[in-house]
Amino acid sequence: MCSVHDTVEFEKRGVPATVFLTQIFRNSAITQFRNKGMDGHPYIELPHPVSNLTPAQMHELTLEHVGEMVRQLTD
Repeated sequence: MCSVHDTVEFEKRGVPATVFLTQIFRNSAITQFRNKGMDGHPYIELPHPVSNLTPAQMHELTLEHVGEMVRQLTD
């Protein structure tokens, strides 16, 4: 998952980062974070799939996680 790799690289440079992923990729993300030395790094999990959502539904879904994203980036 490139998004996990990017998140790790940002964090190593002191830039807070998180990743949005769907439930099906949870175990992969956890393993990749662990393998890259960031075991337990937070992420934001969305239901799977999201490809069937309309743009309006996707917008609504992501808005539900804005607070969580802000917490992860500022803690």
